[in-house]
Amino acid sequence: MNKMKNSINVLVTGAGAPGIKGTMFSLKNNSDNRDIVIIGTDMKEDVVGAHICDKFRVIPPAKNAEEYLIALLDICEKDKVDVLLPQNTFELEILANNRYKFEKVGTKVVTASKTSIDIANDKYFLMKTCRELGVPVGDFYKVNTFEELISKAKILGWPSTNVVVKPPVSNGMRGVRVISESIDRKKMFYDEKPNSLYTTMKDLKNVLGDSFPDLIVTEFLPGKEFTVDVFKDDKNTTVIPRIRHQVRSGITFSGEVIKHDDLISYCKLISEELNMENCYGFQFKLDKNNVPKILESNPRIQGTMVLATIANANIIYASVKKALGEEVPDFDIKWGAKFLRYWGGVGISDEITVI
Repeated sequence: MNKMKNSINVLVTGAGAPGIKGTMFSLKNNSDNRDIVIIGTDMKEDVVGAHICDKFRVIPPAKNAEEYLIALLDICEKDKVDVLLPQNTFELEILANNRYKFEKVGTKVVTASKTSIDIANDKYFLMKTCRELGVPVGDFYKVNTFEELISKAKILGWPSTNVVVKPPVSNGMRGVRVISESIDRKKMFYDEKPNSLYTTMKDLKNVLGDSFPDLIVTEFLPGKEFTVDVFKDDKNTTVIPRIRHQVRSGITFSGEVIKHDDLISYCKLISEELNMENCYGFQFKLDKNNVPKILESNPRIQGTMVLATIANANIIYASVKKALGEEVPDFDIKWGAKFLRYWGGVGISDEITVI
């Protein structure tokens, strides 16, 4: 194992993401009492991370791969970055393919291999893999025409039963829709805040047209949703399931760490099959019989992964230690730990005020 440095520089991408404060908390409140300088990056200039990270840099979007890579490498070299922690789905493949370039400037990148990321990021291939492993999966089909969508939706019980459509690769809740023909629009108007999750088949046709890029149509799972945080190194795999009691716009507002043996077993099985490493996570939802079925994987830091830190399993910092070649201690998980999110913000005038 490498000798531990007392102070390190960690670059965290996606500094405008909702989970940036939790990632910073996990790094600053580390078990080694190590001084960590956090360098945040984002493609937008005026984001929260610009005001709460120790340093902040604007970079090109990951879709401009060459410019994005050049900018990040330049920052890593000039700021002497020890470890790079990505928080954005669409940058993972670029970083995995170019880890050796970052190592040349002294930076370790926390990602799995490109092969692992390609499967984990693609919901269709992930669900196929899980079905082969015996991990519960809802019925699902890939479609790219509206005629196919109607046909497969009918197999899943539509129109009497809700179905779900989603892109195979997406970030957060983008592109996810529940197709329901029993929407009470008047009730929604008066009783609910505006959202775009529920739609009808007719309205979806108006948006998509007759053909479109690949979508997955799946059975609707009505039960509670679970997020599972995972850390894997050469020694063992730590799995921390948490139930999402309250979710708004895809973000956990109330969550609780739960010792769910089936989820722990499933996630270890998937992790081994995909050869995952570092910190990452999975999403599950209960079906009508309370069977947890996988929805997707996030092969990166998850938005509320700080709850694992609160439960005495700081897997974000553990990933930094692993990247540096340091031994990661075993975790004594505090089952039942809870997290309540509230609206805070950064006030900007003559000075920065965090509230």
